[in-house]
Amino acid sequence: MLKLLLDEHISPTVADGLRRRDRSLVVSCLAEWKDGECLGQPDSACLQQAAAQGLTLVTYDRRTVPPLLKAWGEEERKHGGVIFVDEKTISPADMGGLVLALSNLFRETAKWDWTNRVCFLRR
Repeated sequence: MLKLLLDEHISPTVADGLRRRDRSLVVSCLAEWKDGECLGQPDSACLQQAAAQGLTLVTYDRRTVPPLLKAWGEEERKHGGVIFVDEKTISPADMGGLVLALSNLFRETAKWDWTNRVCFLRR
C-alpha cells in the first residue's frame, strides 16, 4: 500500500491537504516524521529508514537521489519507492496542485507494491 513521506523541501501544508482529501492516505512530512530526526541527514539515511517503515519518498530532488538509487540498485538494496516531482510540472509553491496530483496517484496506485518503484508525478 502506498504510504508517503514528503521530503524536507515540501511544505507540511501538503501533508495536511492530503490528509483532508483522503483519511485513508498515510502521509508524513520529514519535519514531523520521527520528531524531525532525519532533517539534514544524508538522503541514504532517510531512504533507508523510510524503506524500513514501508514509506515512499516524495521529492523534488533530481540531483542527488537518482545517483543514490542507481548505487542501491547495483548493490541490490531495496527502498520503499520514490516519487519525483518536476518543478516545471508542479511548482513547489503550487501546494494545491501537488495535493491534487498526489491524491490522484494514490487513487490509481494505492494497492501497488511500491518497493523499488520509481515514479515521475504528472499533473
